[in-house]
Amino acid sequence: MKTVVVVYHSGYGHTERQAKAVAEGAAAVADVKVQLLSVADADRNWDVLAAADAIVFGAPTYMGSVSADFKKFMDASAKAWFSSAWKDKLAAGFTNSGSQSGDKLNSLVQLMVFANQHGMLWVSLGLMPGNNSSKGSVADLNRLGSFSGAMAQSNVDQGADAMLESDLATAAHLGRRVAEAALRYSRP
Repeated sequence: MKTVVVVYHSGYGHTERQAKAVAEGAAAVADVKVQLLSVADADRNWDVLAAADAIVFGAPTYMGSVSADFKKFMDASAKAWFSSAWKDKLAAGFTNSGSQSGDKLNSLVQLMVFANQHGMLWVSLGLMPGNNSSKGSVADLNRLGSFSGAMAQSNVDQGADAMLESDLATAAHLGRRVAEAALRYSRP
């Protein structure tokens, strides 16, 4: 049995909904246990993260970067960094913003560098870009064309219930991909 932990921050509910989609995708893989963990609960659950085979990081993109609450979690992970507690675990990431771009790539790169500093192995999205031809649509998987992780875009004047199903399906795909990779990969 492999364990995937999805640790996230959500300011308005959109990224939480995306996190749940990642978790559902991972849970759909046999022999994988999934735990959803908000950064607010991380301080009481460092042992859960240390025991995980894979950690998927998720944060909204605010002002071209991960949210301050997620950054606080990143900074608080220094004890895990000092002890190499997450070394050789699998990692992946997802983000959401109000704009089509919103500089979400910068947030994914920030998450990837964070994982690399912990000695983790990054799992990409593994999808070709969608919605990039005359036959494409916003209903396509990976409609925002990311390779580094799952991206979602949410209108700033609508709640999480109005998120596009294609963005949630892309997040679920990421969760499945990480879970399947965890089953194939054995840490030393």
